[in-house]
Amino acid sequence: MKIARVIVRNFRGIVAGEVLLDGHTVLVGDNNVGKSTLLEAIDLVLGPERSSRRPVVDEHDFFAGNYFNSELGTSSPIQSEVVVVDLSEEQTRHFRDHLEFWDTTQRCFAAPPANEQEPGAIEPALRVFFNGWYDPEEDDFAGATYFAVPISADGQFVPFRTQDKRKCGFLFLRTLRTASRALSLERGTLLDIILRLKETRLQMWEQVLASLRGLNVADNHELGELLAAVQDSVRRYVPADWAEAPHLRVTDLTREALRRSLTVFMGTGANRTDGTPHAAPFQHQGTGTINTLVLALLTIIAELRQNVIFAMEEPEIALPPHTQKRIINAVRERSSQAIFTSHSPYVLEEFEPKQVQVLRRATGVLRSTPAAFPPAVRAKAYRNEFRTRFCEALLAKHVLVLEGRTEFDAMPAAARRLHELRPGVYKTFEALGVALVDAQGETNVAPLSNYFKSLGKQVFAVCDRQDAAARAAIAASVHQLFESPHDGFEDLVLHNTAEAGLRRYASAVVAANEWPQHLAARTPRADTSIADLRTALRDYFGWAKGRGDAGDLLAICELTEIPEYVREVVSAISRTIEPLRLAPLPPPGQAGEAAVAEAMPAAPRVYPRFVPTPPVPVPPEQ
Repeated sequence: MKIARVIVRNFRGIVAGEVLLDGHTVLVGDNNVGKSTLLEAIDLVLGPERSSRRPVVDEHDFFAGNYFNSELGTSSPIQSEVVVVDLSEEQTRHFRDHLEFWDTTQRCFAAPPANEQEPGAIEPALRVFFNGWYDPEEDDFAGATYFAVPISADGQFVPFRTQDKRKCGFLFLRTLRTASRALSLERGTLLDIILRLKETRLQMWEQVLASLRGLNVADNHELGELLAAVQDSVRRYVPADWAEAPHLRVTDLTREALRRSLTVFMGTGANRTDGTPHAAPFQHQGTGTINTLVLALLTIIAELRQNVIFAMEEPEIALPPHTQKRIINAVRERSSQAIFTSHSPYVLEEFEPKQVQVLRRATGVLRSTPAAFPPAVRAKAYRNEFRTRFCEALLAKHVLVLEGRTEFDAMPAAARRLHELRPGVYKTFEALGVALVDAQGETNVAPLSNYFKSLGKQVFAVCDRQDAAARAAIAASVHQLFESPHDGFEDLVLHNTAEAGLRRYASAVVAANEWPQHLAARTPRADTSIADLRTALRDYFGWAKGRGDAGDLLAICELTEIPEYVREVVSAISRTIEPLRLAPLPPPGQAGEAAVAEAMPAAPRVYPRFVPTPPVPVPPEQ
């Protein structure tokens, strides 16, 4: 069983949205875009325990809090619809009166196949939905789930009950750092689900209750004497059988009380003074340990149920990268479908690009775009070199596409150095949330930029000098283009870095014995002319290409030694993403005017061939 489509209306931050899923999926997008809301919407429909909450929804679950129109006297309902396909034989028999047909190619409903014996793109599907509303007569909120078909003559739908939901095998695990419910015995938790699947709950609860009934907490204790005194005092006022034999128990001795109070204890790795192992409630364990235990329980559930859909928020929390990957693969192997939200590139690396859904939301409308395979990137290069950077870009809001490896190494190094020297004007790309992508050639800049722009990212591009046609193509694919006045980035660095910076860098390379033997005749010295020094460094950069040496050069420069083009690119991106908020100027003649003027950035210089396109904010989709 797999979820093929989810439609959400009027739920939390989503006024309307539709997402198509194709097997295992990871949802990515900005914070508060609606990833968790989408999983909650599925849980409203398929979660067996969700409808037992009272109330199932409240005021804040309605979009913009609009749950009732007092003028019209009508409620604006929350609606969530889920289409599930790939039904097992047992599920097909159970839901036989409520099935429709889904075209897996066109990803929409279709007429039944002409010949059911022939395999094809048309398969049985189950469509179910949740409605949540405000009832003004009861002054309360209500919600229920239904089958979409059939519809009775009076327009009523058949209820989709808890026992029906359990046939679907949907399990939603919220953020793992809130694992207290997962490792408790409250209804709907992982331990409770396992006990239900093993059909041992009744026997277990009876055994626990019988043991606790025989445990008198106050025996041979001062509390026993106190309770006896209380009983004697009470008998002065009421019949004896009204307050007979007061005593203490560890709980109310009901199943619900035990569910709330029973706690999993785990060894801490320390021993008591008598040598026995010390154990503590699981909440005292490390977050990574708790998360790993939770995922072990998921594995048990998958093995018991065999046909389960897992939805999970941020499985990467408090776990190292290799454990993240193991968890993702283990969950997918044991489930018919796994749906994750994530902010980790290590999680995204385990998915094919088409399995990554990029969510965007504007004016309450949620849109989803499958990432697909990046253009202009060969499969081998993607696996070996590009995958991690691509995943980081999918998770970012801003993307900087750089023409080659030299720019990819040098620009972030320069940004870090500029921020160190003048933090009020320059920001690092990491602090701005900018992901860097090496296009690996000027012909790839435009298609890659257009690809990330189509996913709703704000895209910047840095490239060498272009002809008119190439420049126009790149400019059309980005929000802001920075074209260098030189044909190569090494030439830009060598001709525009101040002489003092070049000599300092060359001396450091020679002193570290890193100057190559085949260029020994050109080893830089104190008396080497600046022209010969630039020639020697050009040959050195050509030999060391891919090692990040241009970035190392810029990282040791002073502010005025760094090429002005590089400074302007970093400053422009900083101003675009985080516009400077300057304090108001003091009245004329007062002290401090010079200090304010010093803090203000200088006007950007326009190079003859470097004309950055004006920053364009990403417009909301209509």
